[in-house]
Amino acid sequence: MDIGVAILITGFAAVFAAFLLLLNGLIYSEFTNSKIPLGVVSRRKLHLVHMVQVGCAVLGRILERMGLCHQITFTRKVLSWLTVRKEPVPSGLRIKDLMFANVPVRAYEPTVPSGGRRRALVYFHGGGWVLGSIDTADAVCRYIAKESDTVVISVGYRLAPEHRYPAQLDDCEAATCHFLSVAEAEFGVDMRRIAVGGDSAGGNLAAALCQRLAQPQSGGLPPLRSQVLIYPALQMADFSLPSYVQNQAVPLLFRGRAAFYFLQYLNGEMSVCQDVLEGSHVPADLRLQYRRWLSPDNLPPDFLPRDYKEPEPGEFDGEVYHLVREGLEPGMSPLLAEDSVLRLTPPTFVLTCEYDVLRDDGLLYRKRLEDLGVAVSWRHIPDGFHGILNFCSSGWLTFPSSRAAMDCIVEYVKTI
Repeated sequence: MDIGVAILITGFAAVFAAFLLLLNGLIYSEFTNSKIPLGVVSRRKLHLVHMVQVGCAVLGRILERMGLCHQITFTRKVLSWLTVRKEPVPSGLRIKDLMFANVPVRAYEPTVPSGGRRRALVYFHGGGWVLGSIDTADAVCRYIAKESDTVVISVGYRLAPEHRYPAQLDDCEAATCHFLSVAEAEFGVDMRRIAVGGDSAGGNLAAALCQRLAQPQSGGLPPLRSQVLIYPALQMADFSLPSYVQNQAVPLLFRGRAAFYFLQYLNGEMSVCQDVLEGSHVPADLRLQYRRWLSPDNLPPDFLPRDYKEPEPGEFDGEVYHLVREGLEPGMSPLLAEDSVLRLTPPTFVLTCEYDVLRDDGLLYRKRLEDLGVAVSWRHIPDGFHGILNFCSSGWLTFPSSRAAMDCIVEYVKTI
């Protein structure tokens, strides 16, 4: 063998080995920072899922620093490759990819004869407004459509960082309004039985959209029957609520990552992430106003740990507030809407998970709505963690809490 070729191969092998060693070290470092509670069933499976998630994020970060690709682009492709499976269309269901007002959607229509017009659910996938797609939500939407005999419309809204707020919400509104205009004629849907819903960031979009459409200037569209909020992210004013403290290192959503996603959705100003986590972005007058709605005292007693001490917020920074103040508006933080707006929202289903940083967002929204006379149906998954719907039909990676959550959702959807 030519000595030059041998040196080249040896050099490449050395670089590759160093790369693997670095990757392994970073994965180990981040992996050991996670804390999976004993209450989570199938903890080893969650460890495995988290290790893959962290490995994907770390490798994407390395490739981004090498100038080869953006970390988020890499993460999207890998997660899609790992989670999306092209399954045949099951009997009793018709699936079509369509465009509603220039927004891609996927329609799931039961084909079993019905005694009347069907209900419908317009669904917005999760993924921190950055990840996720119609394909990643496919299993969830199939299950809901088939098990509840419901027309489901899954919306492929635009994602950050390519598109910032309010592009995602605008897409959801455009697709929903289009569907409301054709639901009866083209899908045989009862116009009095149409709901919107979603998980995580999708729950945020559903809540914000219901507030938008409840306004008098919404164009005379028929009112929505319900909103289905599955472990929703509802505010970026306080990242020190008890659930954020208790579950700050529980996969699949760390406390710091929650702030990261909000900022990616808003404007991408990641330099202020730590300031936002510490609460330095909220002025004293707004903090006092928000406390009526975000105080831990508003939580059910069972969800307020005895040893919880409310952290002191960081010193207010006007520059940080200027950069992120739009994130405190109801379009991004539906939990911070005025009473007069929330009173107009439809009956609501809220699902929360015990080991989820977003748990208290859902609990506090439930209380606000109930105090204002809005009917709320609440389900809590005691052994659930953030993102459990992603494992509702994952073979041996399916978690018991995933099935429990899906059954709760289907049970509620049947009442719409």
